[in-house]
Amino acid sequence: MLNRPAVGIVGSRNASISGAKFAAMIARDCGRAGYMVVSGLARGIDTAAHRASLDTGTIAAMAGGLDQPYPPENIGLLEDIWNGNGLAVSEMPFGWEPRARDFPRRNRLIAGISLGVAIVEAAVRSGSLITARMAGEFGRLVFAVPGSPLDPRCHGTNGLLKEGAMIVTSPEDVVEALAPLSQPDLFSMPSAEEPKREGGRMSLPPDETDRTLVSDALGPTPVEVDDIIRHTGLSASAVYLVLLELDMAGRLHRHAGGLVSISMTD
Repeated sequence: MLNRPAVGIVGSRNASISGAKFAAMIARDCGRAGYMVVSGLARGIDTAAHRASLDTGTIAAMAGGLDQPYPPENIGLLEDIWNGNGLAVSEMPFGWEPRARDFPRRNRLIAGISLGVAIVEAAVRSGSLITARMAGEFGRLVFAVPGSPLDPRCHGTNGLLKEGAMIVTSPEDVVEALAPLSQPDLFSMPSAEEPKREGGRMSLPPDETDRTLVSDALGPTPVEVDDIIRHTGLSASAVYLVLLELDMAGRLHRHAGGLVSISMTD
């Protein structure tokens, strides 16, 4: 299934009826066009996208171990995915219970697997916007469904449109935009390599010492991420994860050219 082109569909957990319906329409039409649908198994938009693509193929990216689905009420949906045309992926080991800091890792999986990511209803502080930002950094297409300016669930998606995301008013918008990127020759010779080990072992999630090193290295003056990596001596993956955690906490400021700084008010 991972040899097929994929599209990510994510959005609000507290989705409106119309938002969930439109997400299902995108998932259904993309599935019929030959795409796997990737989402995060969350409530709301994610659930609608998974259910609409059970027959054509769907991938659930998980924040915890494969035996620790979240939320618990979607265990039945996960079983339907496993028993149908779908699979689940995670970077975490079996038995790992998902924590708040693990969800950006899951969002990175969604963005990485997909050729493009469609955001349907996302508040300003939504984790879906992290998925959108990662997709943009990876060179993926970013789609956003416009919504009412009076609905807080749409403030994030409307903001993405202001920043240049591709507007989606019908499922065909997504299918047509992805078509040039999903030619068969791009996927005719799939291969995978064992990830390189860092320091003789697989890299682990950052701990409190790592977070302190990164936080102390940052200040109000914008710096390059590569400088943080060299200064702390941490792996690039650990630094990026800590930066994501700071971003979600509202403490990180991103500047032009990929520079970052930290709020010194705390």
